[in-house]
Amino acid sequence: MRVSRIFTRQVLTSGATVNLEQRATRYLSQVLRLRSGDKIVLFDGSGGDFQAELTRCDRKACTARVAGLTRQEHPTELQLHLGVGVSRGERMDFVIQKSVELGVAAITPLLTERSLVQFRSERQEKRMAHWQGVLLSACEQSGRSLIPSLHSPAALPDWFVAHHDGLMLDHRVTRTLPDLPHPGTSLTLLVGPEGGLSQKERSQATAAGFTAVRLGPRVLRTETAPLAALAAIQVLWGDLR
Repeated sequence: MRVSRIFTRQVLTSGATVNLEQRATRYLSQVLRLRSGDKIVLFDGSGGDFQAELTRCDRKACTARVAGLTRQEHPTELQLHLGVGVSRGERMDFVIQKSVELGVAAITPLLTERSLVQFRSERQEKRMAHWQGVLLSACEQSGRSLIPSLHSPAALPDWFVAHHDGLMLDHRVTRTLPDLPHPGTSLTLLVGPEGGLSQKERSQATAAGFTAVRLGPRVLRTETAPLAALAAIQVLWGDLR
């Protein structure tokens, strides 16, 4: 039987007893129906997996006693930062979830000229909380103990101030990933929203040092393109080699 991995914001140390957050309590008690005495794995985002035993688990609270460190995750050799145009509904959830599974180190949702989603401040906070939950669930499922960074949505011109010399997906060009040299220890990938990046935005990206590449002969959907690119990059230069 597979032992469930659960994220907690509390710092974990061997021998400690922790009161798990509401999200974990609800999942363990109502979805998995675990009870006192059941074993779980806890991680706090610092890179370590800790064996733990539930000392209480019901609808009101779940507590666990930490037994000890069982695994230590180290940062990958290629740190991938995905800047992706915000898409509607479950498409963005899907991109975040699968990007985490593919080993991305950071994600920035981008607001572009053709973005179909706009945020008021209160809605942005709600969406960020939701996306963070998607990200944490993907870490729990995929075995990641180092939590990728989820940055607040940024306007594309503002994002270019701090990010440059990366790759931009563009099906119009002829250059492909195998044509490129090894990127070194970090790589930034830019992918547009449903309508793609405008000509002005592509020119801004080029001015910021981004290299336009295509993935092949087909035009991929906004939720498919970043995942296909991340997988290909990981095969060429990352931890899927």
